[in-house]
Amino acid sequence: MAGKAIIFSAPSGSGKTTIVKYLLANNHDLGFSISASTRDRRGRTEQHGKDYYFLTPQDFKARIDRQEFIEWEEVYPGNYYGTLKSEIERIWAAGKNVIFDVDVKGGVNLKKYFGQKALAVFVKVPSLEVLRERLTSRGTESPEAISARLFKAEFEMTFQNQFDVVLVNLTKEQTLEDAQKLYDDFKNTQP
Repeated sequence: MAGKAIIFSAPSGSGKTTIVKYLLANNHDLGFSISASTRDRRGRTEQHGKDYYFLTPQDFKARIDRQEFIEWEEVYPGNYYGTLKSEIERIWAAGKNVIFDVDVKGGVNLKKYFGQKALAVFVKVPSLEVLRERLTSRGTESPEAISARLFKAEFEMTFQNQFDVVLVNLTKEQTLEDAQKLYDDFKNTQP
């Protein structure tokens, strides 16, 4: 059974993961697309098959050669991320729509692949200064890492016109309400 896809993309720190977790918790007809990655697990809590499919670079490249990915990208030097076709088939076979939490280039590629069966949402904060404040308040990265993320975010903002909807994250409560409405409206339309 083929369902629909809702794609959330954003620069790091814009709130897309919070939105996706909220929608998953409140919509039992959604299944989360677990991305494949070659990066190392963070801490002891990340699990293979739950947070990511952690692959070796050799395995990832072999899967590229076998055309097992819908899309893939070298997001950071030496760190590949991608969406496995088998992951979408798993979710649709369970009778659910698929939800993505992906980087901006991945979001653009997924929208091209799924076409009208997908709603691509670009999440952004009101300004780069607000983004800097949010990244800094996390307390998880060095000033150099934050600077690199802001530089990348400025570039990623140039892709927002390739998405169906731009969702400005002003307040958490309003953004979650708006995201729910976007999903409700989208799932009730014909593909």
